Amino acid sequence: MKKTEILKNYDDYILSTYTRTPAIFVKGKGMDLIDINGKKYLDFFPGWGVNNVGHCHPKVMAGVRDQVSKLIHIPNNFYHPNQAKLAKEIVRRSFPGKVFFGNSGTEACEAAIKFARIYGKASGRYEIITMKKSFHGRTLGALAATGQKKYQEGFGPLPGGFQCVAFNDIDALKAAVNDKTVAVMLEPVQGEGGVNIAEKDYINQIRELCDQKDMLMIFDEVQTGMGRTGTMFAFEHYNVKPDLMLLAKALGGGLPIGALVVKKSIASTFQPGMHASTFGGSPLVCKAALGAFKAITADKMLKNAKTMGTYLLDELSKFKDKFKCIKDVRGLGLMIGIELDIEGKAIYEDCFENGLIINCTQGNIIRLMPALNVTRKQANKALLILEKAFEKATNKAVKNSDF
Repeated sequence: MKKTEILKNYDDYILSTYTRTPAIFVKGKGMDLIDINGKKYLDFFPGWGVNNVGHCHPKVMAGVRDQVSKLIHIPNNFYHPNQAKLAKEIVRRSFPGKVFFGNSGTEACEAAIKFARIYGKASGRYEIITMKKSFHGRTLGALAATGQKKYQEGFGPLPGGFQCVAFNDIDALKAAVNDKTVAVMLEPVQGEGGVNIAEKDYINQIRELCDQKDMLMIFDEVQTGMGRTGTMFAFEHYNVKPDLMLLAKALGGGLPIGALVVKKSIASTFQPGMHASTFGGSPLVCKAALGAFKAITADKMLKNAKTMGTYLLDELSKFKDKFKCIKDVRGLGLMIGIELDIEGKAIYEDCFENGLIINCTQGNIIRLMPALNVTRKQANKALLILEKAFEKATNKAVKNSDF
């Protein structure tokens, strides 16, 4: 198909729910994406955090090729080895627990909401405290939990049972707890909210509070999981273990998967018939996820994420001294945010035009999340393109201020 035909088909047949950049991609390998015209892009925001191991990693692809000719789907009232292996691997890497498989982060969130409600049913508790600037998904339950009004507008009435408080504010959290509170749900690093990092003392106090009140501590690691912050899961930075953990995005190595991990001592709260997912944990996607774990381990990606995360943060901090439009540079591992005092759209567009894919969230925060195996050479190329984009934006701001 020609580019004009593809774009017309999108206009004619696909619901307009996305603001799309006018590029048509046909191939991806590692950190590179290639469009329909053969132009190569360096992808520093691969698949919104899905492709932590890069595009089409050989270990993921080997698993997919092996499985696709054997068995693609089987319902969850039967058994298959890949789901058993993947659940064991997730638990081995995280904490003693049991796993429910779905297809996305929002499904993992919905499962957590249902689990929390059934857990608190006997004591009459059902409310979940969430955080401002959080993002948990687009379905109604996950949307109600999300602490951003802009995503909720027009979709009311939303399900009740949620209280939203300021992030990193333990006093606000304690004040919100009442006799209906059953859980606290948060992202250890808020991604879409602006790469806001939870303070260690804050997380530890939440853990203590949940233990005191018999409340569930729910970590949404949909974006931070699978090595993004330099450890396999972000909770490892805080020396605590959550009661429930949400996974998705990078877990499938590029294929759709979601997972809810529940602490073993409370896992029996869910009984047969209480929750389900038709496609959750299929043989194909579980094989891909096992490939993603193998890739992270074999290629020593966790170590590289720490090393390259530090390098990028150090280099970007120099930009802060050079360009007045940069207010702050922050991050954990390879989850990096650059906060601006101007709109970031022009910088995103300039980078894209010059072959670098980044993200702008909250209107003024540039988000960088390269694959965990990013090299120094690739990082330097991205930094050069970013530097020129910031230079251009700064010059434009100075020019406009002269009028």
